[in-house]
Amino acid sequence: MKQVLIPRTGDPSVLKLIEVDDPTPGPGALRIAVEAAGVNFADLMARMGLYPDAPPLPTVVGYEVAGTIDAVGEGVDPARVGQPVLAMTRFGGYASKVVVPAIQAVERPEGMDAVTGASIPVTGLTAWMMLEVMGRVRRGDRVLVHSAGGGVGLMALDLLKWRRAYAIGTASSGKHDLLKERGYDQLIDYRKQDFAEALAGEEGLDLILDPIGGEYWAKGLSLLRPGGRLVCFGMSANAASDTRSVLTLLRNMASVPWMKVNPITLMNENKGVMGVNMGHLWDHQARVVGWLHELLGLWAQGVLRPQVHATVPFSNAAEAHRILHDRENFGKVVLVVD
Repeated sequence: MKQVLIPRTGDPSVLKLIEVDDPTPGPGALRIAVEAAGVNFADLMARMGLYPDAPPLPTVVGYEVAGTIDAVGEGVDPARVGQPVLAMTRFGGYASKVVVPAIQAVERPEGMDAVTGASIPVTGLTAWMMLEVMGRVRRGDRVLVHSAGGGVGLMALDLLKWRRAYAIGTASSGKHDLLKERGYDQLIDYRKQDFAEALAGEEGLDLILDPIGGEYWAKGLSLLRPGGRLVCFGMSANAASDTRSVLTLLRNMASVPWMKVNPITLMNENKGVMGVNMGHLWDHQARVVGWLHELLGLWAQGVLRPQVHATVPFSNAAEAHRILHDRENFGKVVLVVD
């Protein structure tokens, strides 16, 4: 089988396509012949040496795939062979064959192709957990979404429109027309205007979804009205370039509002700070799969509208990483097997 390997830390050019033996599914597991694999910012952070959860290098990353079951292990219904599925993977997703616990492979709804399927698990589940499980967004809530044009930002928008919330997004101006067309109510060009200054004179926010971190968290806290919640789901500020910078890392860590997120301050200000990391929910697969079924149901209803910016062959995985680094993407970038 083919795999995209990270042999060492570095820029996207370090990614290497290799061939290894096909894996064999053990008891309770199955094997997927992968057609498409989602690319996420965590993959970039792992390649840069900035993702503490990543396995030691050399390694193969990738949290989500879609394809067809081609083998099953003991205890798994053999009738599942040939079933089109999408799945969460605990790394290893950048591969043409992947073995996962059977519970993690969910049948794709009729009419859903593999590229669409691979674009849903990470972004969809992240948005679901932030808005439905933790944020409890409701009609009329004012919600700020950073990186509005990314995969999570667009998935979040679909859920916000479903709940009839007021959606505010930050994105570069080149994406504004598309974001307005998709349904954002208000947009801020973060490259030309400080989002906190842009929103300072307006009604306070009920919820902020922030994958950037650093000083963004402090600014966000200042915009919340009583009852407001800040949900942190990444720290992309640490990846300002395509290689690791210790100075950038230290500067961003120093700008985290440590003193403002202690329980006493939060209690007195009636605000909440939450964190989401889907990669730390592997011991709760039944619950996560339940959320995934909810998302697939919304896709079938036309509520969830996955947006794929580009499909890139495994052999050119470096280009997929570059697109995300340069913030070119409007929606997901998906790898496809050559």
